[in-house]
Amino acid sequence: MKPILVFQTDFTYKEGAVSSMYGVVKTVDRELEIMDGTHELPQYDTWSASYRLYQSLQFWPEGTIYVSVVDPGVGTKRRACVAKTVDGYYIVTPDNGSLTHVKRFIGIEAVREIDESVNRLRGKGTEGVAIFHGRDLFGYTAARLASGIIDFEGVGPEYPVEEIVEHEILEPVIEEGKVQGIFEINDPNFGNLWTNIPLKAFEEAGFSYGQDVQVTVRHDGKVAFDQKVLFHKSFGYAEKGAPMVYNNELMKVALAVSQGSFCEQYGLSYGPEWTVEFVH
Repeated sequence: MKPILVFQTDFTYKEGAVSSMYGVVKTVDRELEIMDGTHELPQYDTWSASYRLYQSLQFWPEGTIYVSVVDPGVGTKRRACVAKTVDGYYIVTPDNGSLTHVKRFIGIEAVREIDESVNRLRGKGTEGVAIFHGRDLFGYTAARLASGIIDFEGVGPEYPVEEIVEHEILEPVIEEGKVQGIFEINDPNFGNLWTNIPLKAFEEAGFSYGQDVQVTVRHDGKVAFDQKVLFHKSFGYAEKGAPMVYNNELMKVALAVSQGSFCEQYGLSYGPEWTVEFVH
C-alpha cells in the first residue's frame, strides 16, 4: 500500500492554499490518500509546528509521510528537507525548528535537502514563485515520494542530522515535594495549559491523585495565579468551573478548568516566560 500523506500548516481554510497543495498531490498520483493534521497552527510558530508534529505522528501507520509547513523563512536560504525517523516515518518540512521534538523524543535517522532542480513543481506558471513552497516543493516532493516516483535517496543530498535546526527545550526542576516547570503549549479548543513536567517525575516528587496541590504561575517573574488545586486523573473529578491539575495525553502534567477554559478564566498563556511551580 502507498503511504498516507498527512498535512499540517498555518494556512487555515480561508483561501485556496490547502486546496492547491492537495491538487498538486492528486496531479502526481490520484491514488494517494491525503489526511489533515491541522491547518490552524499559530501563524509563523515553528515551535507549535514541532510540538503538534510530535503529538500526532506516532499514532499514524508506520511509513506515513507527514508534511509540516509553517515557514516564515520561505524563499530564503533555510533548508527544505525530508527527515526519516528511526521508526520509519518521513517528515517533509522546512528545517526551521519544526523537527525539534521529533528529533529529541523519537529520533531522526537521516535527513536530506530537497533538490529543487528535480523535486519542484513546474509547467503550471509556478517557476518564478518563491512564497508557496507548501505547494511547489513540499507537497510535490511528498507526493513523488509516496507514489514511488522517487525513493528517499531521490529527495536530494543527505546532510548531518546534527545540523538540523532546533528550538531549546527547557527541563523541569524536580525536588521532593516541589516541581518547577513552564507551560510549553496549550490546548487551544479547551483552554488547557500543558507543562514540560512528565507525570513520572511529578509522582517521584511525591504527588499523587486526589491531593490538593499549591500551584503558583508566574509571568516574567510576576505572580499571575496562586491557589490550591486538585490533582486528579480526569476532569470529572473536579467541580464544574473549578481549576485542576491532570495528566494529559502525552503523560505530562497540565492544568484545566472542568468544563471551562483555564487560559481564559485566569488570563494565562504559554511560553518560556510562563513558569509554574507545584508544592505539596
